[in-house]
Amino acid sequence: MKLMRYCLFLSLMSTMLLAGCASAPKPNPTADELYTQGETAFTKSRYEEAIRQWKKVKEQFPAPELMAKAEIGVANAYFLNRDFIEAGAAYEDFRKLHPTHELAQFALYRQALSSYNLITGIDTDQTPTHNAITLFESFIKQYPKSQYAAKAQEKIVECRSKLAQYEIYVGRFYYRTDAYKAAINRLEGALANFPDYTGHDETLYYLAKAYIELKQNDKAQAFLTRLILEYPKSDYLGDARELIAKKL
Repeated sequence: MKLMRYCLFLSLMSTMLLAGCASAPKPNPTADELYTQGETAFTKSRYEEAIRQWKKVKEQFPAPELMAKAEIGVANAYFLNRDFIEAGAAYEDFRKLHPTHELAQFALYRQALSSYNLITGIDTDQTPTHNAITLFESFIKQYPKSQYAAKAQEKIVECRSKLAQYEIYVGRFYYRTDAYKAAINRLEGALANFPDYTGHDETLYYLAKAYIELKQNDKAQAFLTRLILEYPKSDYLGDARELIAKKL
């Protein structure tokens, strides 16, 4: 009987010990483990999960280099997930916190690209276009020999073209609503501010049309003549010649 009670006691103790072990809390993952989990998620394109893990790394105040890796990782994940507003802010934060880091120039280039990727049509707000130009120009000024410098310059040209198209779009709108002086102001501004834009045949044509409406035929003819000379393959060429032939 005593032996049976002793065996029962041992069995109960073993059960209690096993239960205690099963309910013991798991240790929190270290910053290195969290970073690795984020890296794994990132390589599998699970960007939101990667962001969550890397933000947890930052909360643990790890070593400076691991902190920087987590921060640039968050920015890259936002960027690849096409969350460009968040990406731009994250790249800017990285640059402010690590201005001398070897990835600072990459962060500035990606910050500029984030603004560039927010650009939509020529009939919408052009704030992202202006921001992109400012950031790309800042990049070229700071890192003129960077591998990204040529691409940054190309993006500046594209952005300036967008701004020129926007100004012409607004000028055409004013013309079509009979606001001829406002149209002229906008279109002449486009010529002056974006002289390298290749689509100014349209600008010249609508300037001439607006001046015709204001009975300023000499100015109209000057713009039509310039259109014919500078854009011999323009879609507006026939209309321009017709207007001149009719003596406006």
